[in-house]
Amino acid sequence: MANGGIERFLGGSVLSVLVRLLFISLLVGAAMAFLGLSPAGLYESALRFVRSLGNLGFGAVREVGGWAIAGALIVVPLWLISRLFASKR
Repeated sequence: MANGGIERFLGGSVLSVLVRLLFISLLVGAAMAFLGLSPAGLYESALRFVRSLGNLGFGAVREVGGWAIAGALIVVPLWLISRLFASKR
């Protein structure tokens, strides 16, 4: 019974979801390599972004937090609705 709940949440069997995620990861990795992006470079860029936010002051951090909350007000309900419709199929 618990396995059925996991499969319903994931959108398929665990093995098929892992295979799909692996395939999509390979495609994304190839696209990143084509664009000259690397995981280390993305990490460094994100770290620089966070540091620059700290340098700007907490007003900027508060503003970015507001953007995240505003986005979450749209994204989270849509995600929950999509999961409810996916579990009914």
